[in-house]
Order: sequence, then structure tokens, then C-alpha cells
Amino acid sequence: MATVMQKIKDIEDEMARTQKNKATAHHLGLLKAKLAKLRRELLAPTSKGGGGAGEGFDVTKSGDARVGLVASYEFTTLTCIPGVIVYRGAKIQLLDLPGIIEGAKDGKGRGRQVISTARTCSCILIVLDAIKPITHKRLIEKELEGFGIRKKDKGGINFTSTVTNTQLDLETVKAICSEYRIHNADISLRYDATADDLIDVIEGSRVYMPCIYVVNKIDQITLEELEILDNLPHYCPVSAHLEWNLDGLLEKIWEYLDLVRIYTKPKGLNPDYEDPVILSSKRRTVEDFCNRIHKDMVKQFKYALVWGSSAKHKPQRVGKEHELEDEDVVQIIKKDFCINIQDKEHFGLGISQFSSTHIVQPNPSVGSILQRT
Repeated sequence: MATVMQKIKDIEDEMARTQKNKATAHHLGLLKAKLAKLRRELLAPTSKGGGGAGEGFDVTKSGDARVGLVASYEFTTLTCIPGVIVYRGAKIQLLDLPGIIEGAKDGKGRGRQVISTARTCSCILIVLDAIKPITHKRLIEKELEGFGIRKKDKGGINFTSTVTNTQLDLETVKAICSEYRIHNADISLRYDATADDLIDVIEGSRVYMPCIYVVNKIDQITLEELEILDNLPHYCPVSAHLEWNLDGLLEKIWEYLDLVRIYTKPKGLNPDYEDPVILSSKRRTVEDFCNRIHKDMVKQFKYALVWGSSAKHKPQRVGKEHELEDEDVVQIIKKDFCINIQDKEHFGLGISQFSSTHIVQPNPSVGSILQRT
């Protein structure tokens, strides 16, 4: 690790010595690329000791979603402290991570472990001190940028190319990005790429990590200062000491996690409203619901009965592709389990009649068994 840190320092020193102009733009670009690769190595799992846990904290993932708390307070938390909160029937794992201090991108304050663990979360809470929120916000964003997580200063699509383009132009790139709701991006082409090439890259690299700025200690500032903080995007004011607006924070976390609750209904029984199946709003088909319960349920699936806002009538018979809505009730109907036998005495069964939706051709010597499919 010391070797990688020395390489990073050497490149940073060279970039500081190099003047920025058109003649050195390409050289600086290469240096930035090398720097990004080296910093990515800092986050890569180590290969020591037969497959260790890597650079992140060794915390078993549990629950329906994972939320990480990150702050810039020095050494208030020295390791990852996990917890679980149940909200609207969902089990949400909370990870209190060590604070990101200045120099975290270079390994100080267990910065590499913090970022590695944060990447596994469904949502990040960046906790700011209400007395100096902008200072902490800039510090955290600067350190995150060192790990390749960057907030663009200006909006829009920045399109550059090192070759002559015959397939793509700026308007085509903007149109494709707009289709994916990407409005801020730096796109660089190093070969004569097609629209399909660009789409493949977007599909493979898109990662959405919702973030909430939690401004703590609002009991120590004036109402005028609090009004100024209202201009912060993705912001939630709280006072942990006085327990102010903690319910509002939970509501905002739920909103940013974008989850849906689906209730199960066994045949002949009432729906189970106590233990919903939690799905992401981006993956909420009946098939996703079945896979969440058990991977073999899709193989046994015949159709589903759905009650709720996604159903046109109560109940509606639907297939695996049907998209569910929050608080829908679902009953899964499985395929029939049946046996088709040519020689009953061979199996020692006194069964005289069988019915099935599927028939398997019997083997003349031993008969056949039709299992759930």
C-alpha cells in the first residue's frame, strides 16, 4: 500500500508542476487517468490470507435496505457500528461510519474503508454541523472527489473526442443521455463509437446513490440561519440531542430509498399486513416478488391474484410481468402437482384417477412422475 501511496504523491506533484495549456492538456489527462486508477486500487479488496473481507468494514448485510451515515467529525466513531430500524414494515440497516477527515482520500482516518462500505449502501446520509455546514460539506465533497465521486460544478453534457466521429455528434449524445435522465456528465470518445456503444457503456456503468444532507444541531442556530440552510438541496434539519425532526428524517430516508411494500395472502386466509415483502420501485414485478420469497417459486408459478392500486378489478388475475404498486396484496397460484402412472402396482399406490395441466409420456417399464414445474 505504501508503494501505491508514493505513486499517487509523485503524480500529484507532477500535476502541480505542470502548467495548464493546450500543449499539456493531453499529458494532464493521462496523469488524471493514472491517478484515478491508483485511487481505485486503494478501494480494491486485498488478496492476502485466502480471500479476506477487503478494505471495507466486515459487516454482514441484513434487512431490506442499507443506509450509511457519514460525517466530517474527527474520530468520534472509530469503526463501523451497525444497527437496524423497522419503518413501515421494512427492516433498514443503519451503518454509523467513521468521519471523513481531511486527507481521507490518502488513507487517513480509515477513509478507504469508509468509502468502500458506503458503496454498498442504498442511501448515504452526510451529517453536517449546523454551526459550520458549508465547511463540512465542502470537505466531504473534496475527499469523495479523491475517490472518483464528483459533483459537477456546472450542469450539462460535456462531449469531447480524440478521433473523428462519423457515428455520433453532440445532439445525438444529448438525446441518448436525456433518455436515461442523465443531464450532467463528462463524455470522452477515444474511438469512432456508435450509439449502441454509448448505450452499452451507460447501461453498464450507471449507479444511483441517493444522498441526504442531514444538518444536525439546529437547536444551536437562529431561525434566520435555518432559513439560509433551506437553500441546500436534499437537506433535512434535525437535532439529535433534542430529538427534533427525527420522524421527518425517517420519512425522507423512506422517500429516497424508493421502496414498495407488498402483502402476501395465503389461500383461504386474510392478508399478512405485519410482514410485507419489500421491493425496489425499479424491480417490482410479480416475478421480482416471487424471487424475493424463494428462487424456486417462479418455476412453480401459474398465475397471481392481485388486490390494490395496480389491479383493474379486485382481484385481478395477472402474469409474472405485472408491475405491483405500494401496499398491493398478492396471492400466488402454483401449478398442479400430479402423478401420471402406467403401472400403479409397480409404485405400490392405490390411486385410480389423476388430473393434471401437463402430461408426461410414461416410460413403458417404470412409469413416470410429473413434479412441479
